[in-house]
Formats: sequence, C-alpha cells, structure tokens
Amino acid sequence: MKITKLVILFNYKKIVLGAFISFILFLLSFQVDSHEWILFLRIIGVLILLNIIASVTASYILYDKSDLYELNNLKDIVDWNKTEKAVLVHASFDPLSRHLEEKYPKLHLTVCDIYGNRHEHESGINVSKKLFPPNEKEIKISPNQLPFEDGSQDIILAVTAVHEILNHDQRVLFFKEAKRVVKKGGLIIISEQFRDVTNFIFFNIGAFHFLSRKQWEKAIFSAGLKISENKKITPFADMLVIRND
Repeated sequence: MKITKLVILFNYKKIVLGAFISFILFLLSFQVDSHEWILFLRIIGVLILLNIIASVTASYILYDKSDLYELNNLKDIVDWNKTEKAVLVHASFDPLSRHLEEKYPKLHLTVCDIYGNRHEHESGINVSKKLFPPNEKEIKISPNQLPFEDGSQDIILAVTAVHEILNHDQRVLFFKEAKRVVKKGGLIIISEQFRDVTNFIFFNIGAFHFLSRKQWEKAIFSAGLKISENKKITPFADMLVIRND
C-alpha cells in the first residue's frame, strides 16, 4: 500500500473536492421536488464517489500489486546477472534502484532524475522521499543530453517517468540520446500508462496526464527506433521494449 498512499497524498485535493461535490449534490437532492432531479443529482453524486474509489483501486493494482516495479516480465528478455551497465531514469520518485542494486550487486547502475519534472514542486514529494530515499549516487539529467559515452550502456530503463518530458520534440531527442548511448543490440525499456479508454474510465481527466500509444510510437519512430515488444503489465499500463538494432 506504500505507493497507493502516496498517490492519494499527491491527489488528495482532487479527492476531497470530489467527495465535497458529491456531498453537496446529495444535500441538494433533498431540497428539490422533482423526482427526476432527485434521481439525477444522486446518480451524479454516486458516480463521483465511484470514480474516486475506482481510481484508488486501480492505483493499488498498478503500483502495489502488479509487476511494475518487480520487472518479472523481463525474465525472458533481460539477464540482469549478465548485464554490466544500466541506466534507470525516474521523475523525482525512485522505489526501484535500491531493489535492483540489492538483487544484482554486480550491476553498474546509474540512477537519473529528470531535471525540472512536474513532481519536483508537488507538496507530497518530501513524504515520498522519506518512504523512498533518493539514491546516494543519483544524478540530475536533462532528457535531451544524457551524460554517457556512445554505446556505453546495455539497458536504459524508465518506469512511469518519460511522460514527464512534456514536449514531443524533447521526447524525440531523449530517444535519440538513448539510442546513442545504448550498445548495438541493447535495450530501451519504458513502462507507462496510456491515454486510453481504460485509463479514462478509472482515472477520468487524470488520463490526460499520460500520452496515447500513437504519441509514443511517433516519438520512438522519429528517433530512428521501433518497438520490438509491447508487454501488458496491468489493464492500466504497458511495457514497451525497444531494441537498438
């Protein structure tokens, strides 16, 4: 429940506002005489509450009960014991790097925080850093200029981070840089929620925070790369595996 609690913390204003609006609608339903209006107000109030419950449940399934941060989906793709150098990219939230370092002590892992992402100034970021302290070796990066030599990395891994690069051209530059620093035959792996029907149903307007599959494909293709595999993590998130051929 650790990460779900953080999701609630980051979105508590929206949750409180939704609950308050629902409460007001129920109060109003007792003040009107029309049966149709009573039904309408109560249905809207219930739908708002159901949406809050659905989004929290979906967050729990995605962040705390899925393979998102376990990476078991990669067992047939990546042999971490034989991987020498890897880059982990995150956006001010890193529950993964210590797990990887403990599990694979021989892995040379560079942890990168995207500089200037939206999470940096959110009120809950200090709490998240207490639960998941930043890696001591973490470095800040500009996504359009990765501080690594050409062909020096086996894997670049980014979990729910690259959508924080808001501009399409900047995303293309990130993937071009990733292509430059990853060895031939190496992998670029990103896990993200898509702006799709499922996420709209469960996260409502919060789905606009994410990119559509077409936007990801366009950015990746424009960088001279292609998706070699799409793995479904949950109904709410996908893992895109890009091989630098």
